[in-house]
Amino acid sequence: MARSDMQTSETTFAAGDLRPEALCDMGLMYATGRGCAPDLVSAHKWLNIAAIRGCDRAAELRADLARSMTKADLATALREAREWMTMH
Repeated sequence: MARSDMQTSETTFAAGDLRPEALCDMGLMYATGRGCAPDLVSAHKWLNIAAIRGCDRAAELRADLARSMTKADLATALREAREWMTMH
């Protein structure tokens, strides 16, 4: 899936279901490449948002994912999550 397609999906998603479990599912989609190219930065971003909103499973998955990411990618994911949270 092209980056612009992913951004469109995220925008559509952001306007819809914001339950922590749905946000966790978005993170898993990016982590596993289910329906899109795997994107660990986006996966961490969505898992982080889900964890902040109270999903314990997302917090565990986020921690596991973070161990396999570079510091630069992790910093990008955290920044993107912060930006998303300030907009929503």
